[in-house]
Amino acid sequence: MRIEIIYPGKTKDKYYQKGIDEYVKRLGRYAKVSVMQIKEFKGAGNDTVLKEKEGQLLLSKVHKSSFLVVLDPAGNQQSSEAFADSITQWEELGKQAISFIVGGPLGLSGEVLDQADLILSLSEMTFTHDMARLLLLEQIYRAYTIKAGTAYHK
Repeated sequence: MRIEIIYPGKTKDKYYQKGIDEYVKRLGRYAKVSVMQIKEFKGAGNDTVLKEKEGQLLLSKVHKSSFLVVLDPAGNQQSSEAFADSITQWEELGKQAISFIVGGPLGLSGEVLDQADLILSLSEMTFTHDMARLLLLEQIYRAYTIKAGTAYHK
């Protein structure tokens, strides 16, 4: 399985980046993982236009055969076990890749949300974008350890 995490902007805090790097490394035993940062669209201008441009760039980086999961506060919430079951189902359906999009400060365009196979929420709480990236990778790692039956989840 190939896992792609795509998001705009750089991870600003080094401790989050260290955590992201650690979970990418840990996930390497279960899947091929890539993290892709794209240009963050910001500055003076119409936020809607900027969000649409950013959305088009995000979608252009998604592999065409990927199962697309988009993180959005209004998305579905799943337990860690249910998320592991979802990944198993996607694998059983023959999906070769799962692409996750984490939006930037402007949020996600309607086009990105419309293209999603699943809209997922990490929590009803609000997190920084850097923290959401780390939490997503931790939950993907947790899902694979649940599937493998390791002690990490307990």
